[in-house]
Amino acid sequence: MSSKGQVVIPAGIRKRLDAAEGTVFAVVGTSDSLLFKKVSTPSKEELLKSINRIAKETTGVLKTRGWDEESVTRTALRRGK
Repeated sequence: MSSKGQVVIPAGIRKRLDAAEGTVFAVVGTSDSLLFKKVSTPSKEELLKSINRIAKETTGVLKTRGWDEESVTRTALRRGK
């Protein structure tokens, strides 16, 4: 381990994991060991698809509760003061 706490992952393991510079790992430690789990990040398209799905679901819920865009905006502005 380096003085900055950096750890080298051997080339063979990086290749098996398809891990390149910038790959993100979640790290869990115990008293005497570390576990590295590669974290996959969604593509821009996947992220936008999820955001649109969430927006549609939220809009549907708000409409069933009698909220429209104007009432949401008015409430948000009032709470922001």
